[in-house]
Amino acid sequence: FFRRPPSPTSFRLTEKFILLLVFSAFITLCFGAIFFLPDSSKLLSGVFFHSSAVETNTRTGTDSVSNIAIGTDEKILAKIRKDHEKALVEAKDTLQKRPDEIKQEIQNDKEKVSQENRWKGARNDNNLPVIEYVRPPGATGHEPADPETKERRAKIKEMMKFAWDSYKRYAWGSNELRPVSKQGHSSNLFGSIKGATIVDALDTLYIMEMYEDFDMATEWVEKNLDFNVNAEVSVFEVNIRFVGGLLSAYYLSGKEVFRKKAIELGEKLLPAFKTPTGIPWALLNLKSGIGRNWPWASGGSSILAEYGTLHLEFMHLSKLSGNPAFAEKVMNIRKVLNRLDKPQGLYPNYLNPNSGQWGQHHVSVGGLGDSFYEYLLKAWLMSDKTDDEGKKLYYDALKAIETSLIRKSSGGLTYIAEWKGGLLEHKMGHLTCFAGGMIALGADGAPEDQTGHQMEQAAEIARTCHESYARTSECVRPVGLTAAIVPDVIHRVIPLVPLQHCPT
Repeated sequence: FFRRPPSPTSFRLTEKFILLLVFSAFITLCFGAIFFLPDSSKLLSGVFFHSSAVETNTRTGTDSVSNIAIGTDEKILAKIRKDHEKALVEAKDTLQKRPDEIKQEIQNDKEKVSQENRWKGARNDNNLPVIEYVRPPGATGHEPADPETKERRAKIKEMMKFAWDSYKRYAWGSNELRPVSKQGHSSNLFGSIKGATIVDALDTLYIMEMYEDFDMATEWVEKNLDFNVNAEVSVFEVNIRFVGGLLSAYYLSGKEVFRKKAIELGEKLLPAFKTPTGIPWALLNLKSGIGRNWPWASGGSSILAEYGTLHLEFMHLSKLSGNPAFAEKVMNIRKVLNRLDKPQGLYPNYLNPNSGQWGQHHVSVGGLGDSFYEYLLKAWLMSDKTDDEGKKLYYDALKAIETSLIRKSSGGLTYIAEWKGGLLEHKMGHLTCFAGGMIALGADGAPEDQTGHQMEQAAEIARTCHESYARTSECVRPVGLTAAIVPDVIHRVIPLVPLQHCPT
């Protein structure tokens, strides 16, 4: 028997096996490409189902599928336009900045990422970052050497104790005490949150070493301070009284209850920033998260002194919670303000949170504007003088105020006037009196050797405010005002606008 020689066209077993492997690899590659390419589900539906879907749609004559497609396309185009506009604004902002400012921003972003990574590390039982508490030096335990200072100190503590004991006796747990009727009262500024006086006084009680009262107040906070309320509150007032009070108490005592409560309340305030610009609403329902502005505030505007007086507390909320959202919200306020043109370098009191444009052009360093300027300066100081943006904003604003608002009366009293649409109103509100202390506090860091000048300016403004008190009795008797209403009336008009028999 002879073995038939193999045909030239036939393959050996090993060759068949190799061809099979190659073919399998090719099939795997093809299907892998289809299934793992981006948006592969749409690719498959287009390949396998496109023709049948078109035929079905043609037979039925319906256009529902095309309508959905058109609606989806419009949404995509709208998002692209929005992202494009946002990118243009950011690019414009960047181009207007100096190279050193851009470099500083890059460094800040690096530090922010590094800080966030640290915050995301250790956590305690409340899902808060573990923070090593360091007690601030010098808060307590010191007596002044000077006898007169020691006597004054004791008198102030005596007055505080009298006020606190009266609050405990007549209004414990209420937001405030009405001293004449001796009854508790709760302002609607705080909705149905209670205990504003208790929280606001915690740091004072601790610094004055009234530890028994401090412990009593701490116990009330632990057991009774409740933010789960269906009520509308003033974001500004709740922030400075409750959030600020709790943060101060935490930094002085190290008690975790204060940190926990401050962060809890801060989280409930975040929905106030859900506006087209990120400028927060003045009023917020803590349960629904629905916000609005005061109906009297220039066409639904937010108020400078309110949205500008959140920075200090919200920066600390990010530090203590590990949540960068708090800091991002208040830094965005600066971005919005930086983009706006300031008339004569001044900041009007009203800003629309929807359009991002100024409302009525009314500028005041007193009511409606005051603490915005204070927080710019203190943000720089709080940062250990690393917040160069806050520093620049403060000193630029102060320069504009000096140029456009600071004037001197015929009697030689320096005052800060108000500005309305280009015209000066030569009056100084009582709330403006804080500016003397603010200017003195910032004088040490003043640019271009302005330290001495700003200290003199601060002293002159303080003197004007002192004179408003000192001359009150001279002004009151002929007019016949009662002592209860004199301070409000006199300080609103101050002795710059003469009353009967009042020297200017």
